[in-house]
Amino acid sequence: QRTGWWNTMIGPGKPLDPENYFIICSNVIGGCSGSTGPASINPETGKPYGLDFPVITITDMVRAQEKLLDALGIYSLLTVIGGSMGGMQVLEWANSFPEKVFSAIPIASSARHSAQNIAFHEVGRQAIMADIDWHGGDYHAEKTQPRKGLAVARMAAHITYLSETALTRKFGRNLQDRDALSYGFEADFQIESYLRHQGFTFVERFDANSYLYITRAMDYFDIAAEHNGKLAEAFTNSDTRFCVVSFTSDWLFPTSESIHVVRALNAAGANVSFVEIESDKGHDAFLLDEPEMFKTLNGFLSSVAKDRGIL
Repeated sequence: QRTGWWNTMIGPGKPLDPENYFIICSNVIGGCSGSTGPASINPETGKPYGLDFPVITITDMVRAQEKLLDALGIYSLLTVIGGSMGGMQVLEWANSFPEKVFSAIPIASSARHSAQNIAFHEVGRQAIMADIDWHGGDYHAEKTQPRKGLAVARMAAHITYLSETALTRKFGRNLQDRDALSYGFEADFQIESYLRHQGFTFVERFDANSYLYITRAMDYFDIAAEHNGKLAEAFTNSDTRFCVVSFTSDWLFPTSESIHVVRALNAAGANVSFVEIESDKGHDAFLLDEPEMFKTLNGFLSSVAKDRGIL
């Protein structure tokens, strides 16, 4: 049985302990693991939506989550927590539904997508759309998948989740199942084999059109744009308590992005804590075994739970 999402964080004795908290984790709209997305059947045609699916935003994802909570009869949250795109959703929750969010923990994230990150996403999207099996997004009708394009997109993205130090430590220039260079174009190096593995295993569990839609939603994310370019106005008069977390080696969402958020929260008079964690694991550090992160989150969650009379 595969482990669940964010297994390092959720479970008995972990910061998000089901014995202490009722934990809700839903697939985002536009995704391909339960919620409606481009691979879902369009009731008007009886066929997958494909590119007929509407372009979505991070705000749309959060609004869908809020409707889910209404259906569950839940009208306030102790905390909203997430890393990367999940951190964007955390900030959007605090922006759109501050009265429902007692505390918010955006990790390794940002209030807007940078030009560099948009560029990486565009490379991935073009790889998918250049695949002959993409068929303008209607590949389900053709009974094909743009497997090669999606694999390349994932390979390129996966590099951004790591760090040079982590890659060097794990792979260096070590050869893959050989004693000498082949002087050809097979996977001579372990890092090449690793990236190919990451790409082709991703293809087995993800829909290519969902990749297009989700990366686009991240690209369009910019909370300040909703408030005349002033991020602080998104959190004015907010009673939400914030704990913003970043990692020193994260070059996808560097600490400067978190500091930008923290400064806006301070300008808005919000209650905010900020922790930069020393780590050489890159952006993916938030998914890995990081004792300092666990210590930080345990402390913050215990504090807000006590304030709510839960623990």
